[in-house]
Amino acid sequence: MKTQNQILRKQFLAHVGQTSPAPQLITVERAEGVYFYTPEGKRYYDLISGVSVSNVGHANPAVVEAVCRQARDYMHIMVYGEMVERPQVEYATLIASLLPEPLSSIYFLNSGAEAVEGALKLAKRYTGRTEMISMRRAYHGSTHGAMSMMGFPEGEEWKNAFRPLLPDCKAIEYNNFEDLLQITERTACVLCEPVQGEAGVRVPAEGYLQVLRARCTEVGALLIFDEIQVGMGRSGEMFAMQKYGVTPDIVTLAKAFGGGMPLGAFVSSNEIMSTLQHNPVLGHITTFGGHPVCCAAGLAATRYLLDNKVVEQVEAKGALYEKLLKDHPQVVEIRRSGLLLAVELGSSEKLYKIMDMFIERGILSDWFLYCDTAFRISPPLTISEEEICGSVELIVECLNAL
Repeated sequence: MKTQNQILRKQFLAHVGQTSPAPQLITVERAEGVYFYTPEGKRYYDLISGVSVSNVGHANPAVVEAVCRQARDYMHIMVYGEMVERPQVEYATLIASLLPEPLSSIYFLNSGAEAVEGALKLAKRYTGRTEMISMRRAYHGSTHGAMSMMGFPEGEEWKNAFRPLLPDCKAIEYNNFEDLLQITERTACVLCEPVQGEAGVRVPAEGYLQVLRARCTEVGALLIFDEIQVGMGRSGEMFAMQKYGVTPDIVTLAKAFGGGMPLGAFVSSNEIMSTLQHNPVLGHITTFGGHPVCCAAGLAATRYLLDNKVVEQVEAKGALYEKLLKDHPQVVEIRRSGLLLAVELGSSEKLYKIMDMFIERGILSDWFLYCDTAFRISPPLTISEEEICGSVELIVECLNAL
């Protein structure tokens, strides 16, 4: 007789649209803190955090209470931008206070890909230009516009089957100073992750982001930072732009921005954002963007980070992971920004083997879209030193078995 879990897996494969021919098929019963559990009671260290989503940990009581309270008050009332809804206003005000000037106008959406789409439209609308530049090995989302900005040629594996995509897009090499000369008076915007995530955690070279900023200013192009993965404390500062000392014209936020609920945003100055109000009116529209329950969750999560000084502890926690793993003979290199680490093994064969070992021993990790030789460590920012050491113990067991 089939168990309930077996039935659930069969229904999952039959009725939930699949993205790969071999999903992991781990059934999640509940999650708490840095762990999640299967119906059989097996515990996993979550070292992905939903790809840097669960920064304040699973089932954080402050977030759960905010969601329940807001759901009781009201959920969806009207399409975005028409009604004054307290969670939206309070969250926008808090985010504006945390970002450097002049980033003070927040446009809420449902996801990171939508945030990128809105940012690209805003840049074209404000500048009147069409050329858009991204970086090689960049990932910005799977909708048509965001996909158009995936790094070329690496992104062709995902892009080619869906062409034609947006015209007038090109990619330059991240950290290549000479390539910045390709940014010209034709360029509407440059879309850049301050730390490249899916490339395998590539941090900016000394002075690179400053020169990028200067070049965009010189030719009148808007600089867009994609902080969807590294924002909300992941880099060791609330926003990576603060860590590296460069303020963009637009920043996109999502993932941890919603505190575990689906929420994204693009943020700019009032001057730039106001261009979406006319010629045409309703220059960007969303029905569920800024959903009051999602905003309540994001607001509670951000307040939790601030009240508990979580971000101030991130650098030390990331450094502890690095210290405990960097000297293992199987580890070629560790690339890190705050509590986002790529542990380089130098071989995709080793990487795929260790992924299976991780699942067996109770660790959820992952590789990177453009780097299948390194595994990801991106746990909730609330992880304790004891939990870091416990997860490292399991990781080392797997490294020893390679």
